[in-house]
Amino acid sequence: MENGKIESLHARKPKQENFSNIDIFSAMDKQAVDDVIVTKSGIMGDGVGNVKFHGGPDRALCFYPFEHYSLWNERFAKKLDIPAFGENLTVAGMREETTYIGDIYQIGEVIVQINQGRIPCSTISYFNQEPKFLEFVLKTSYTGYFAKVIQEGTIKKQNEIVLIDRLQEKISVHYATEVILHNRDGLEGSNALLTLDSLAEDWKQRIVKRVQAAKE
Repeated sequence: MENGKIESLHARKPKQENFSNIDIFSAMDKQAVDDVIVTKSGIMGDGVGNVKFHGGPDRALCFYPFEHYSLWNERFAKKLDIPAFGENLTVAGMREETTYIGDIYQIGEVIVQINQGRIPCSTISYFNQEPKFLEFVLKTSYTGYFAKVIQEGTIKKQNEIVLIDRLQEKISVHYATEVILHNRDGLEGSNALLTLDSLAEDWKQRIVKRVQAAKE
């Protein structure tokens, strides 16, 4: 089975920030830490700025693949500071194409399940001082992804990310995100996502509405 590696571990409570001359209440500017305590609600000492659209048990931990940073560094002709996406874990060996909805990982004492991709907002553009940042990220569907917590405990930076169960190998995080963001494969893609019991409830509801609208 495929394991991942933590390149960097981050947490921070939200606070009033000024990104690109825009005042924002945000937790994007996370700080590197050596270890975190993880509950089913997320990391203790971490948070989100907009609780209506971010956070919650289905988005307890945010992952972003380390491999994508070289792409963005080249695209914007500068080296982005990690975590440019406000992720909790910058991970290697876990790209969206090779990570699947429903994957269950053990990280230190913690067990998590990948349940959805990420739909970032314009804050990532303001934070990175690149007006086109969100547009390019959405276009590629290299948005990172979320996990819910099955078993609480401590994660240390040196912990390996061990894949302990893969429930299916048809729908990757990247494919699911393409369906959500770009309606990939139309109703066929939408119906494929609805077969996944492990898909986050928010994403299920988005797809249900889309399928219902297509019938009307």
